Amino acid sequence: MSATELSPQQAASAEEVRGLPSAQPGGGFCYRIEGVWAALRRWRLLHFRPRYVERMARLRRGDAAGAPHEILDPRDLKYCRVACDCRWDEADDPFCWRRRVPLAGWGAVEMNLFGWPLLVLTGIAACWYWPAAFLPGLVLVWLVAFFRDPPRKVPQEPGLYVSPADGKVVEVARIEHDEFVGGPAVQVSIFLSIFNVHINRAPAPARVVGIRYTPGKFFNAMKPESARHNENTWIGFEEQGSPRRRFVVRQISGAIARRIVCDLKPGERLEVRHDQVRLAHRAVVARGPRPRDRRSRRAVRQGRPHRDREVRGERQQEGGVTPDPNLVRLHTTDPASVGR
Repeated sequence: MSATELSPQQAASAEEVRGLPSAQPGGGFCYRIEGVWAALRRWRLLHFRPRYVERMARLRRGDAAGAPHEILDPRDLKYCRVACDCRWDEADDPFCWRRRVPLAGWGAVEMNLFGWPLLVLTGIAACWYWPAAFLPGLVLVWLVAFFRDPPRKVPQEPGLYVSPADGKVVEVARIEHDEFVGGPAVQVSIFLSIFNVHINRAPAPARVVGIRYTPGKFFNAMKPESARHNENTWIGFEEQGSPRRRFVVRQISGAIARRIVCDLKPGERLEVRHDQVRLAHRAVVARGPRPRDRRSRRAVRQGRPHRDREVRGERQQEGGVTPDPNLVRLHTTDPASVGR
């Protein structure tokens, strides 16, 4: 389960936050398995494909200093891109096709480790007694669906903030003062069930000011205490355009899927709204300034359905005049996803 949430006590100034040593700093069983597999792959390339290694080294751009292991090809940057400054141009990347697959690459180990046995078990059960194939087949479908990454049609009007996650709005709260935002803010908490898309995205075009990872517990992400005690990643953003307001997205782990992935680094610019922030199980977005009275809570509860499920925040016009930057309207495009 997942959610995105922000706690004012965990907010920090740009000087206090720093980058991550890994895109998945909390580690985990599958993370370690993928690390062993990658080490074996690098050994094989070095010993049996030296020409390929030399060619990829010539095409590589930037500096690999800071990476915890050798960077032989783009696959080695999966978790350590945040720790070094090297890359390959898309034309030189033989694995760029993977980005077009509508599945999150972060679930590759899980899908291989559990997916193939489930597929074999489903096939054997279907040949023996077809009703017995229902349960393993259902688990297999859920596993693939959990890591799905469907395309999104996102509105690009100026002043809009869209939800960083699919899920259910469980809280809309006002914060009197947030250190990073620099004043009052509105906080929207989103709970992600095991059936939601777990890819998180940036609410608006912005620059990453800072990132901080905090280890913690793995309480059910639906419970309020998960926001205070669970493993989480705090990401501070600043809008690209004027008035360059700041906002925060906080990724929080859950009780079932116990990991957070964030492959952003300080200074990185997300040019398009909904650039990926990656994986989490509860999400909180906080931005300022504070909306007038209870308008934000009422607007979220009365949102109109659209094709995509998302929470939007926008500057609201009054009487057809220029939008007031001090007035924020939040609404969801899917009323069924709003907490009552």
